[in-house]
Amino acid sequence: MIRFCYPVCYDYDDMGKQENRDDIKVICQNKKARHDYEIIETIEAGIALRGTEVKSLRMGKANLKDSYARIKNGEVFLIGTHISPYPFANYNNHAPLRDRKLLLKRQEIRKLLGKIKEKGLTLVPLRLYFKRGKVKVELALAKGKRLFDKRETLRRKTMEREAQRALLGAKRARRE
Repeated sequence: MIRFCYPVCYDYDDMGKQENRDDIKVICQNKKARHDYEIIETIEAGIALRGTEVKSLRMGKANLKDSYARIKNGEVFLIGTHISPYPFANYNNHAPLRDRKLLLKRQEIRKLLGKIKEKGLTLVPLRLYFKRGKVKVELALAKGKRLFDKRETLRRKTMEREAQRALLGAKRARRE
């Protein structure tokens, strides 16, 4: 029996660099959730996916609009998330709107369940992203905003934006 040994090549320029391992590549964000909800706490969770779903996510084909998370029988599920079918797959493609299981520890699930029942909060996904090659979901423990709260937030943001413009204008005037 003949065995082939291949030499191991090291790239010495990247040795010891940890920054590439924690790189986060955002797939999609739920901007409407930040507008409609007051975010109290955020949690990172893994997500159980099929192969074609991961390939579709690598292409950036996902939508978190109108999605939420529910706790059923001690497990957390992401409901209403649309991951488009992978165009190069055969008949084994996934259903775009299926419920996907989130991977959380039992203690975290109990903690979330207590907060949801006690205060009337909800679980809303804020973003989907790749971290170290794995798909993660940033879940938010959130409370729904009322219409006047949304108006107040919008008013505050516009005032801050105008103040920043005024500061920039004053700095430019000093330079001239």
